[in-house]
Amino acid sequence: MNLDAKIEFPVIEFRSSDLERGTNGWHQLCKKVREACETFGCFEVVYGTISTEVREEMFRLMRELVEVPLERKQKNTSPLPYHGWIGPCAQVSLLYEGFGIGDVSNFDSVKDFAQLMWPDGHPRFCDTMHTMGTQLEVLHKLIWLMLIDSYGLGDDSLKMNYTMSVRMMKYMAPPPGEYETGLFAHTDKPVSTIICEDQIPGLEIEVNDGQWMKLTNLSPSSFVFMVGDPLKAWSNGRLKSTNHKVMMSGDKDRFSIAAFIMPNEGTIIKTPKELIDEEHPQLFKDFDFMKFFFFAFSNPARRIDSGQLLYDFAALSPPVSNAHMDK
Repeated sequence: MNLDAKIEFPVIEFRSSDLERGTNGWHQLCKKVREACETFGCFEVVYGTISTEVREEMFRLMRELVEVPLERKQKNTSPLPYHGWIGPCAQVSLLYEGFGIGDVSNFDSVKDFAQLMWPDGHPRFCDTMHTMGTQLEVLHKLIWLMLIDSYGLGDDSLKMNYTMSVRMMKYMAPPPGEYETGLFAHTDKPVSTIICEDQIPGLEIEVNDGQWMKLTNLSPSSFVFMVGDPLKAWSNGRLKSTNHKVMMSGDKDRFSIAAFIMPNEGTIIKTPKELIDEEHPQLFKDFDFMKFFFFAFSNPARRIDSGQLLYDFAALSPPVSNAHMDK
């Protein structure tokens, strides 16, 4: 069953006048963001701080990127799963191609990638990607701060050392009249994700068990924020991590950018004690993010539903309330 007409996907506008912490506008935004993340695990954020000119230039440059020779694409490697170049393949999708840049707010990281792809290092690409990446990181932090304030927590409750990775993705148009998978259904394993697309729809989210909603008509100033499994664990299950996929139809290729928050090696995901009580017993043990991340892409994990992986790795059975925790 398709619920597009029955359920209204949350659209939240971040006006600059409401982004001053502590104001009435800020508190209203915090409430809306929390409700969206608890109900859907994601929302459309209208955020004009990242200009449409930067977005359009980035997608133009991505069209150049997919045309570089195969031998150069294959130099985009990473020790982390799904962080380097992936071409069309049965494991992901025959319609999919993706590139990865780690620590994108570090200009040298972007420059290193560009030098692998282009002999001249493509300074225009470097400047545009670094600008957009830095601004996407600011948006991530802003939404995290809203979640912290909505729960009445201190700033240190979601403090961690991390890098922000970016994937640049192309989904090829399927054969005429076909409706095909561009990316399989999954929940995200980084802490949170921001998706920016080029106005060609394809992203779908699961709003109920087996019921999918197409995200269409996103504004030119919109992004989609998604809760990842570690953020769900941090919130003691209050926030929902969204099962989502990409489905392609029509005759146009789709380009999108996804910015992921990746905690550094050794980071422990831990639920704040303020989010644990008799009504909300602790659902997940403290766990090492990187161990979870590698587990999620291991061979045994392939046989497990993506949304179940967090529970298999870190669920407490039975859950533990504050009254039974060591002080």
